[in-house]
Amino acid sequence: MSAHDPYASYNFLVEVSGITAAGFAEVSGLEVEIESIEYREGNSPTTGVRKFPGLAKFANIVLKRGVAGAELWEWMQNILDGNIDRRSGSIILLNQARDEVARWNFFEGWPCKWEGPSLSATKSGIAFETVEICHERLLRA
Repeated sequence: MSAHDPYASYNFLVEVSGITAAGFAEVSGLEVEIESIEYREGNSPTTGVRKFPGLAKFANIVLKRGVAGAELWEWMQNILDGNIDRRSGSIILLNQARDEVARWNFFEGWPCKWEGPSLSATKSGIAFETVEICHERLLRA
């Protein structure tokens, strides 16, 4: 494998408040968008529109995994019970040697959506649960 080859998307870890949570099938939502504010300077039609950066918006991080432990549900239950339980965490991309090559850190996160598995007696497969984490900031380290 060349040093310029892209990294595989399947080799990653998820940490929440310093605890490594393994076994996730998918992670998505590593997104940030900065609102564009348009401003017209002067009254000349040739001036055109200037653009300035506005508020940053961060997408929810979506974690999908086979139903294993109850720690994600317990975190959600804290929120349902009215207890503010904000946590920070990281999504860590690894190379083939399992060395860290990229890290996305989120801050002030809390679970805002939990989706249980779809169950069917006519299918064989993994029972997946999905958790969405709202957060206030995302940094690439």
